[in-house]
Amino acid sequence: MDEILERLKIIEQHVLDRNIIVKNVLSFNEACKFLELSQSHLYKLTSTGTIPHYKPNGKKIYFNRVELEEWLLSNRVDSQDEIEQQAADYLIKKGAVKL
Repeated sequence: MDEILERLKIIEQHVLDRNIIVKNVLSFNEACKFLELSQSHLYKLTSTGTIPHYKPNGKKIYFNRVELEEWLLSNRVDSQDEIEQQAADYLIKKGAVKL
């Protein structure tokens, strides 16, 4: 019986997680789960204006899932190969290296 209850909990959690991915507007707690951040850290990000959010009535905070995904993918770090290619392109452009 305990095993069945545990499996039901797991299934319920998967369904809830799936609903977060499908929704366009997320509540504060849903955004915490989606971003895998603590509540205190997400509050800090909203209070400093670091993360896009909405406060329709001035109290509750909501998030657009697409904007959160864009925010997560901001500040891309180039791979080592890309950095080396950029350096080589720069040297060729400046005439330091001739082909």
